[in-house]
Amino acid sequence: MKLAINYLLRALCLLAYALALAKLAGLVPEGSFDRVTTVALVLLVLHMGELLLMSKHVRLYKGPLAVSVLLTLLFGLLHWKPLADEKAKSDRAA
Repeated sequence: MKLAINYLLRALCLLAYALALAKLAGLVPEGSFDRVTTVALVLLVLHMGELLLMSKHVRLYKGPLAVSVLLTLLFGLLHWKPLADEKAKSDRAA
């Protein structure tokens, strides 16, 4: 259930970014989705703050650091929180 919610929230983040890009490119009719660019910008700024504050958890990603940074910028805590939870669980087990 948690995983399904995580994926749903990730999809909503991507939808906000895609709509903002479409709006900026002029592909969306005038007068619709007026605030989507603001929403996408706020998401990116918040996730940038998370990246700075939670860099310890961002580094736990098994792949390249650049990919983890990108995923954190796109999804924020939806990316780094499961990594932190997994690390805490493995620390308790040891």
